[in-house]
Amino acid sequence: MSATISSSLANPDTQGRSNEALGQGQPAKAALSSNYKGFVAGIFSGIAKLTVGHPFDTIKVRLQTSENTQFRGPVDCLVQTLRREGFKGLYKGATPPLVGWMAMDSLMLGSLTVYRRLLREHVFASPALRPRIPGEMLVKDKLPSFGHGIAGVMAGSTVSFIAAPVEHVKARLQTQYQANKRDRLYSGPIDCVRKIFHAHGIGGLYHGLLATMIFRSFFFFWWGSYDVLSRWFDKNTSVSTPSINFWAGGLSAQVFWLTSYPSDVVKQRIMTDPLGGGLNDGQRRFRSWWQAAKTVGKENGWRGYWRGFVPCFLRAFPANAMALVAFEGVMRALPD
Repeated sequence: MSATISSSLANPDTQGRSNEALGQGQPAKAALSSNYKGFVAGIFSGIAKLTVGHPFDTIKVRLQTSENTQFRGPVDCLVQTLRREGFKGLYKGATPPLVGWMAMDSLMLGSLTVYRRLLREHVFASPALRPRIPGEMLVKDKLPSFGHGIAGVMAGSTVSFIAAPVEHVKARLQTQYQANKRDRLYSGPIDCVRKIFHAHGIGGLYHGLLATMIFRSFFFFWWGSYDVLSRWFDKNTSVSTPSINFWAGGLSAQVFWLTSYPSDVVKQRIMTDPLGGGLNDGQRRFRSWWQAAKTVGKENGWRGYWRGFVPCFLRAFPANAMALVAFEGVMRALPD
């Protein structure tokens, strides 16, 4: 088995299980020999995830960033989008994540592998530390579950430097409600990048980087729960490794969204906030992450932090499952 590690995304929305490919037992040489297969298969995984998950993501982002009076809920948002913009409206902003996922997956897989190995060999193998770790958390020559969580936080921070501009552009395209392209500020992803860079430089493209890193710090719960669930299925069931990948990956993704969703709402508010200046897109509202977080609560109460959660939660499992099916199918088809 091999693994797919994705962001959309933002949504970090798809991850399969492979202890071998992620550096938990397979020799480094063998892992390196299959790099090209993971790279190619990751493209098809990204396409599958985009096809299934992006319409849900569009509804989620619009609910997160719109006024309360604009949509009555996810179904109303879906109906209005289809009525005004057609089916293509659900796929607005799809190009940036599709292009960016290849680089994001590679960086996430590589950095997660390195961080896991470093933690296993230089931190959790330390004679001074191991006696302090409860025995039930230790598995010989393997990282404990919370070690996987720490590696996830580190990998999430690393991939944020690619994810932030990709998600920034995606969010701005998704929140253009005009059916006529001539009425939109951005005609597409390239035009969006060009205009933001011209008006605000590289800092404009990286608007929301801190919010992205805060959001991805919740990878602790994704990768920690993924390891816990994988071990549980392996110990208590007789299902195959692909089935463990499927169920542990889907369930841990939902654990991730249950813990991280409020921070995603804040991130989206920041990324769709007008930049002002030469872009002429309005008056900037938020000067800090904390200011945006307080505004969400002030405007909508605690419910504001969970606006758009239903389409996000519904998307997590099927998007993960389809991406895993595509990824593993291509991996089996490719020669060694």
